[in-house]
Amino acid sequence: MSGLMAVATVGSAHAAGRLNVICSADNEWCEMMETAFELSHDIDVSMVRKSSGEAYAQVRAEAANPKLDMWWGGTGDPHLQAAAEGLTEEYKSPQLGDLNDWAVRQAENANYRTVGVYAGALGIGYNNDLLAKKGLPAPKCWEDLKNPAYKGEIQVANPNSSGTSYTVLATLVQLFGEEKAFDLLKEIHKNVNQYTKSGSAPIKAAAVGETTIGITFMHDMVAQIKQGANLTVVSPCEGTGYEVGSMSIIKGARNLENAKIWAEFALSPKTQSIAEDAHSYQVPSNKESKIPDGAPRLTELKLIDYDFAKYGDAQTRRHLLSRWDDEVKTAPQ
Repeated sequence: MSGLMAVATVGSAHAAGRLNVICSADNEWCEMMETAFELSHDIDVSMVRKSSGEAYAQVRAEAANPKLDMWWGGTGDPHLQAAAEGLTEEYKSPQLGDLNDWAVRQAENANYRTVGVYAGALGIGYNNDLLAKKGLPAPKCWEDLKNPAYKGEIQVANPNSSGTSYTVLATLVQLFGEEKAFDLLKEIHKNVNQYTKSGSAPIKAAAVGETTIGITFMHDMVAQIKQGANLTVVSPCEGTGYEVGSMSIIKGARNLENAKIWAEFALSPKTQSIAEDAHSYQVPSNKESKIPDGAPRLTELKLIDYDFAKYGDAQTRRHLLSRWDDEVKTAPQ
């Protein structure tokens, strides 16, 4: 937690009171953000951790009587959907000019009702020991995952609850076209041993030998490797999608000014540079922030031109999730 005391000097704005935050990043990072903020501000934070899909569902359910002030972290698509539905507040940070282009584009796509705070690319991770023990080929591409040799060896999250897994779904549709993507998903489904609620759970399971292959963001794989797991990180040969982890102020927030203070705190390079202390290896949005050691460099990956506006759209999202429920989840294994 060496970065916490440094962050305590961020910003001079102080406001007594409360702030209710829903956090969709990994739990350790959520807790570190809460601690660092309370160290530097006279504001009592009440935080709950939920995956992106669950957070969006709560924000939507409470729209008539919001109990939350700030939604921090999690994949950008549900943040864009919340923005399109008027569930979040327009806010233009004075730090926008200090942010990477992808973070600013996220804000522009949402009419400034959200903003990018970090980015990370999807990948395939596998447990080297299990792969060798079972004599399995190493996956290199999305298409490889339909190989019957992997039956019962793959874990991935449910895209209804997990923003990570919705990004996988949207990525495959953009790479292959919708029909071919769903054909591939149905083939991969035959090899899936569990659909988890959390996006990072599959690679955590692979790290401890509970599954051979996990599909999630590469930075979550790096975090497990840094803690000693014997994993290999694969950037799929066809190309891969990425997330712009986002932050949104809730429309009708009871503690609006405190939410804006959190927003400035969260976009500052000092705050973003402590992510590595929480074993989080995403690329931060502020250009002055320190990129964590080992973080996948987006410029070195074969990234698709991910259409955040389209796949963050409520109608597109509902269509794809409904089709996944009807055709993939319920398909025989």
